[in-house]
Amino acid sequence: MTSINLQPLYDKVLIERLEAEQKTKGGIIIPDNAKEKPQKGKVLAVGAGSRSDDGKITPLTVKPNDVVLFAKWGGTEIKIEGKEYIILSEKDILAIQK
Repeated sequence: MTSINLQPLYDKVLIERLEAEQKTKGGIIIPDNAKEKPQKGKVLAVGAGSRSDDGKITPLTVKPNDVVLFAKWGGTEIKIEGKEYIILSEKDILAIQK
């Protein structure tokens, strides 16, 4: 379990990318320089929620430990203690893997 002392604000979500596949279904090994960054990750922390025009806070749908698929170009990549994370808005999350 990854432990990080960072709390996203509002509708932001902190995600740790999951490792990309090392080889194709046919058994071909993919070299590191040919791999795309995965669009799948594990939610580590979530903000309190988005604020509506009337001031009410709407909680987020995702929660810590959810595995999610997110938009390819969404979010901001950050590096903490040599490890890469991504912070993005909940609207950039496309699906929760069940």
